[in-house]
Amino acid sequence: LDFDNPLVCYDDLFHQLALEKDLIPDNISADKIVIRDYLRGQGRDEDFTLLQGEVYGLRILDAKPAEGMLNALKDLQLIGIEMALVSHKTHFPYKGPRYDLHRAAMSWLEHNSFFSEQGLNWSTNQVYFEATKVDKVRRINLLNCTHYVDDLPEIIHMLPEFIKKILYDPGKKYSLNSCLTIATWSEISTKIITVGHK
Repeated sequence: LDFDNPLVCYDDLFHQLALEKDLIPDNISADKIVIRDYLRGQGRDEDFTLLQGEVYGLRILDAKPAEGMLNALKDLQLIGIEMALVSHKTHFPYKGPRYDLHRAAMSWLEHNSFFSEQGLNWSTNQVYFEATKVDKVRRINLLNCTHYVDDLPEIIHMLPEFIKKILYDPGKKYSLNSCLTIATWSEISTKIITVGHK
């Protein structure tokens, strides 16, 4: 599983923080990409970079789990599917305050019951943060993953053929024939269970 976007929904938090900092007018929709494109169009790329650092670091606990994600992972776990999180995530933001982004992400997982007995009861050994996309793909291979869920076509294309690729695309922005594309987490749990975990 990838972390940013498939597990965590940042859109509302990006919108809230951008409004708090008076970076966007209130008619801009609560969508990270729309906010990014608006700021780039204003020549304010650095403002977006700083905003990202705060969202992924200081304020990450305000970000919501993707809808239906926790229930879907519980369903997969109940039928014996082993899971790991493998994410491309720098340790610190490129600019601005040096938030520890790895520690922040672990705090979000803990806050959302990934490691508790009442929740998913994961071990921290199931979580990997890699410095580059190449390292991320290498880790996925080393773990002998049979399936991988990501929201970026670029990563999907980098994965070897033997991995069943699942593109998480809630906005239905992409059209790929090389993988299973789903828009909701309920589809992920249903299709892995019905198509087969082999």
